[in-house]
Amino acid sequence: MRLVISAVCVIVLFTYAAAYDPLDPNGNITIKWDVVSWTPDGYVAVVTMSNFQMFRHIMNPGWTLGWTWAKKEVIWSMVGAQTTEQGDCSKFKGNVPHCCKKTPTVVDLLPGVPYNQQFSNCCKGGVVAAWGQDPSAAVSSFQVSIGLAGTSNKTVKLPKNFTLLGPGPGYTCGPAKVVPSTTFLTPDKRRKTQALMTWNVTCTYSQFLARKNPGCCVSLSSFYNETITPCPSCACGCQNKRNCVKADSKHLRMVGIHTPKKDNEPLLQCTHHMCPIRVHWHVKVNYKDYWRVKIAVTNFNYRMNYSLWTLAVQHPNLNNVTQVFSFDYKPILPFQSINDTGMFYGMKYFNDLLMEAGPSGNVQSEILLRKDQDTFTLKQGWAFPRKVYFNGEECMLPPPDSYPVLPNSATVNLLNFPAFIFIMLIMLAV
Repeated sequence: MRLVISAVCVIVLFTYAAAYDPLDPNGNITIKWDVVSWTPDGYVAVVTMSNFQMFRHIMNPGWTLGWTWAKKEVIWSMVGAQTTEQGDCSKFKGNVPHCCKKTPTVVDLLPGVPYNQQFSNCCKGGVVAAWGQDPSAAVSSFQVSIGLAGTSNKTVKLPKNFTLLGPGPGYTCGPAKVVPSTTFLTPDKRRKTQALMTWNVTCTYSQFLARKNPGCCVSLSSFYNETITPCPSCACGCQNKRNCVKADSKHLRMVGIHTPKKDNEPLLQCTHHMCPIRVHWHVKVNYKDYWRVKIAVTNFNYRMNYSLWTLAVQHPNLNNVTQVFSFDYKPILPFQSINDTGMFYGMKYFNDLLMEAGPSGNVQSEILLRKDQDTFTLKQGWAFPRKVYFNGEECMLPPPDSYPVLPNSATVNLLNFPAFIFIMLIMLAV
């Protein structure tokens, strides 16, 4: 029996590590290598990284890609990216390679580099948008010239042991697999060309591998109950409680205190939940045919601005969203027969940047939803979300028994409560 239980536990752990997300079952990052030409001692390849995740993007300081060469390959040159270390190239005389390491580590170039170092979809500091948010910005690519390698489809050995940081841990990459060669259209779109050889690497994300604790939490409130259900205590772990600062601390006035560190160590505001991000869901108004929700996202990290942020929510009434007032919204349909998940994100140049903790460290919007009279209710926490993700990280919800409840004297659905009061006053007057 113990053996069976242990086997089940192992299966569960590997299930989490396999990075299957029910809200984005096909989400992954695909790294494609297209060999576009052969050289006397190797080949030139275009490497394209496509983020097919619907609501998880790669934020600043960007992606880091690594692999292990199968033989003794070197990188002669790169356009649109660079390796972090050159390695030992002392055996080369005259023309020195860009990198001689057996395990190169590649990063994107920063914006503003000279034109002769740029390549298409490069030089964004490694920031890659989510596919569901902006497919055109969900791609990053660079060109690399490889030496001391195979010079034909039969002699090329594929790199192995791929790793991806985006920007932190959590991604697991499979082996490189040869696939049908990519075809390209010429600028005039009248001729197709073909890569000489193509292989793909697929990387999937697991929050279980990325962190021990959640990175965000959810609090709840409603118009029919004065009680606010806060985030659970230590929802994101309390390991940073010793280094947190109070909102009115003089420590925050120090020069450079808000500058991000290389290891992305946060400087959190002291709270009972100790989360860098809190999402608040407030059931604001109940009309006859509609109901309104207010969503507020608050940043408690003094060292982090969240650009291109995303908020994914699962709720059965998201199949009837009438209007979203100050966020952009896009339904997510992981299963075509079920429309209960949507992604909210900031409007470009308006609120697509969630500022660091402080007076400007929040974004908020309201949602108007049309009721389905067969399913709508305010009972038993139905009006609150089932799952919430911020930047692809699942947030911790309060326990269901702590949700705001209807007052004992409330009517079944509290339909059009102001009109009910008005009618009662007329009856009393008569």
